[in-house]
Amino acid sequence: MSQNPDPTAAVLAKIRKLLAKAEDPAATPEEADTYTAKAADLVASYGIDRALLAEEVPESDVVGDRVVVMDAPYALDKASLLSSVAHALRCQAVRRVRYVGPGARKQVSIHLFGYDSDLFRVELLFTSLLLQATTRMARTTAPPDESLAAYRRSWLAGFTAAVTQRLRAAEEQAGRTAAAAQEEDRPQGRSVALVLVDRSRAVAQAVDDEYPHLRTAAARSLSGSGSASGWAAGQRADLGGRPVSRDGRRQIAG
Repeated sequence: MSQNPDPTAAVLAKIRKLLAKAEDPAATPEEADTYTAKAADLVASYGIDRALLAEEVPESDVVGDRVVVMDAPYALDKASLLSSVAHALRCQAVRRVRYVGPGARKQVSIHLFGYDSDLFRVELLFTSLLLQATTRMARTTAPPDESLAAYRRSWLAGFTAAVTQRLRAAEEQAGRTAAAAQEEDRPQGRSVALVLVDRSRAVAQAVDDEYPHLRTAAARSLSGSGSASGWAAGQRADLGGRPVSRDGRRQIAG
């Protein structure tokens, strides 16, 4: 007798297919944006579905952690993108700087904490967004009197800020949609909001257990002028909903 297929397998296959299309160098920026937007919406809905399933079957989704080493160049900037995506998707990230090998080479890594389904979402989106950012950044040119490295660091900072605002918007919309559906189907059950709050607390506790004396890193100061261009690229990577202005307010289409 055949086993029942995993109900999430089809969703994950669709997400992967959309992200693969967005990452294709042959895709236009507009096409890539459309594919990424659809993938982000599915990723957000998948996260809510897994959270609600774990409410009924706790062993289906538990708090875990993993370490991701950032490759040069721009390791700190890639770490910022990963951390921002993680926080937007209800995970937490601890940046670690170590010196390894005979030459004491600097190594930047991110220690991620979150429920397994959310960690999976983070890795899936980060891998795609980093590839898309790298491709788009390579097509931009720095002013002739400016360091290319400084320009690209600031470009990545702008891209990260814009994309993570969009991810948060997609997550919030998925939460509202699930709450409305829950109100109709099971009004007596624990609310979606409470389920997510409890999950966030469990993740925070896991971080505290591992790093009881964690300190907040000082804010970086970037001198490049690429932030606006990176922000615009992140804005075009529409991850659901209407565009968001730099001050966080939603723009109204004309």
